[in-house]
Amino acid sequence: MIIRYALFEGEIHEGKEAAFRAFVKERLVPLWTQFPHAEEVRVLDGLERDAGAPVYAMALAIRYPDMDAVNAALQSNVRFESREVTAELLRMFTGKVHHHVFSANEYQPTPQAS
Repeated sequence: MIIRYALFEGEIHEGKEAAFRAFVKERLVPLWTQFPHAEEVRVLDGLERDAGAPVYAMALAIRYPDMDAVNAALQSNVRFESREVTAELLRMFTGKVHHHVFSANEYQPTPQAS
């Protein structure tokens, strides 16, 4: 499986945190969940980090079955529409957005004895 991340490295403008989160949920999630071949869409809101670590206000993770599916999603009309809407979101954000693609493996945790 493949996971493509959009990392929002930077900070939401002070006092705009609730508006930022609402905008994502109301305007962007409905678009992101329409990406062709997407198997899962996760929005991760930054809460804490190690001392000295960069600030990530948000990460978007979309899971796909393979790279062909990723490439189809990247060429879709809904992806281009979401980029235009994201430009509006970025008015409440100072930083940069960058994308990373990972090959993912899943492992089940070992049950702990009681």
